[in-house]
Amino acid sequence: MRGRKIVAATAIGLSTALLAACGGDDSDDAADDGTVSGSVSMWIYPVIADDATHQAFWDEKVAAFAEEFPDVDVSVEIFPWAERDQALTTAIAGNSAPDVVYLIPDQLPGYARNLEPVDDYLSDEAKDDYLDNAVESVSIDGQMMGAPILSSVIPLVCNKQVFDAVGVTEYPSTWDDILELGPTFKDAGYYVTTYGGDVAGSLNLSFYPLLWQAGGDVYNDDGTEVAFNSDEGVRALEFVQQLVENGFVPEDRLITEPPIEQTQFAQGRVACTMHVEPQHLTAFWGEENTVVLPPLTESEQVAYGTVGSLSMLSSAEDKDAAGAWIEFATGAESAAEYDTEGSFFTTKESVGALYEGDPIFGESEKYTGLATVGPLVESAREVMGVLAPEIQSVLIGEKEPQQALDDAAEAAQPLLG
Repeated sequence: MRGRKIVAATAIGLSTALLAACGGDDSDDAADDGTVSGSVSMWIYPVIADDATHQAFWDEKVAAFAEEFPDVDVSVEIFPWAERDQALTTAIAGNSAPDVVYLIPDQLPGYARNLEPVDDYLSDEAKDDYLDNAVESVSIDGQMMGAPILSSVIPLVCNKQVFDAVGVTEYPSTWDDILELGPTFKDAGYYVTTYGGDVAGSLNLSFYPLLWQAGGDVYNDDGTEVAFNSDEGVRALEFVQQLVENGFVPEDRLITEPPIEQTQFAQGRVACTMHVEPQHLTAFWGEENTVVLPPLTESEQVAYGTVGSLSMLSSAEDKDAAGAWIEFATGAESAAEYDTEGSFFTTKESVGALYEGDPIFGESEKYTGLATVGPLVESAREVMGVLAPEIQSVLIGEKEPQQALDDAAEAAQPLLG
């Protein structure tokens, strides 16, 4: 499987001043020589949905990079999202991996042994410009395994039309608010919120935000044991159990994940959701009824969001050149353009608001600093796979929360290495 390729032409010369910002283990020597040279290959995926726009973006950036770093050849291949891990793993095993690749946080632990930390290849100015939670989202053992280029967040989103129909004028901000509003909406023929229990779905979009809001976490501090069966984890799952048993959430998403247009929240029967990005709801609710609100609070106020980053493979032959490309491509100006084209948010302090005044994106970006990407532990996906069925067993009334979480913890222990 191959992607579309964009290639920069080689030119001449480079100033020492430009090189000084590149970083890298050998960057000082390269700066003394006045050159950064070599070739850089990068794999990227359809972050910008429109193929032509995406290709044009990287075409332009590669050309601009060539003007500043004319002795470096950069090629960018755009791959489909499907089977991207299989393609990258195969390439690494076959010694044909790219030098730079786009990764999201839950991929980083699995590839960590094949990655070159980028800390030494980014200038202090570039590193200092990152939001703290963006750095945390790509750091393993105190080292940045990628340079963030975009972020997302899933805040609380409520349907104004439903609130108006029921006669409720204040939106919820806590778990207690949700539980208190539940009977009011139920009596009027609506649901106060929704929950996705499909075992194939990501717990980042369902249970984990509640676990974090309760003050708990998936693992202990060093990732050697799971911690989701703590008192905080039980409280989070009991909250979900209350929602289900009282009929405050629709049943359509408890077992499977139907197409969004078939769900109760798409059909205007749900007051609020904390698991769907608001821009995906405007087509069903109308922008005027889609109200973006801060993440719910229990012990903590936190939401799930992802961070996309450019990572360097340790097999890259021209690491200084790869580092120069990564810093250029993820720079504030370039990343801000990429973020707006792809409808994502910035990871940079200096960029500020990208969507000020926009009722959907402008409101959502206010909460990017409250987002977390979840655990950066190699077993995270496997642990999710044993935890999700146990959570579902509570949703269908087969187990109580403590038993389900304890059973999941026991099943997860062999996965921790």
